[in-house]
Amino acid sequence: MCGVEVDGKVAVVTGAASGMGLAMAHTFANSGMKVVLADIEDDVLNQVTTELSEAGHNVIGVRTDVSQLEEVQALAEQTLKKFGAVHVLCNNAGVGVGAPVGNTSIADWKWTLDIDLWGPIYGVETFLPLIEEQGEGHINSTASMAGLYAGASLGAYNVAKHGVVALMASLERDLRWRDSKVRASVLCPGPINTNIVDSERNRDPDDAAKHTDSEQGQKFWDFLTRTLASGMDPAEVGPMVLDAIVNEKFWILTHPEMGEIAVNQSRAMLEDQRLTR
Repeated sequence: MCGVEVDGKVAVVTGAASGMGLAMAHTFANSGMKVVLADIEDDVLNQVTTELSEAGHNVIGVRTDVSQLEEVQALAEQTLKKFGAVHVLCNNAGVGVGAPVGNTSIADWKWTLDIDLWGPIYGVETFLPLIEEQGEGHINSTASMAGLYAGASLGAYNVAKHGVVALMASLERDLRWRDSKVRASVLCPGPINTNIVDSERNRDPDDAAKHTDSEQGQKFWDFLTRTLASGMDPAEVGPMVLDAIVNEKFWILTHPEMGEIAVNQSRAMLEDQRLTR
């Protein structure tokens, strides 16, 4: 949507009730966009939707489990019913569990991939035709630096986020190939102060991950919790996403310096085929 005013356009954001999704919703609304907030948590979704409405913004909230195709399709239906169009989709809902490969349960693999990878796939497949009908638009998905570099103790999350990067790069190249006016981008955040370490709050306790059952898992989870707690304010991320939409940028890196990790990995791959630590 380069050179096109976002004012009056319609944006859909998943995982919009907190963290980076909420920051996107605020940024879009403050830019004059109509916003559909989607989240799995009813109470907080209703709260933030009410707050934005009372502030004079044109928004609705739709309770959505992005791991279910029919709920993503219902989200699209509610968007069209309310606003008659959709121009921007941000596949932002995500979860995370920490465990080494080999110590990750099949249930944890499935839960993580269903939300973090299948959620964006469902979003793209459902919303892309609707956005292309408008003759302009943008689809963004939230990956992670973990989508560029697979560190230890986050196997399922790494696989999902690498998949999201591949999904969006494939989509952007497909759109260019057919001269579509729709563009795509991928958000690869570094440490952001969100509540993703508590993402299992929306999961059946009997299915909770056992990432703290090993010394390695406990050590990593404690490190991750501390790192995110001192991370970037998610409010800073919303304007980055809007900038990418307006100026047709593909890569959105909240911590560009961390991109050197991926660069060093590629360099080692070419020089002596080794994997960096």
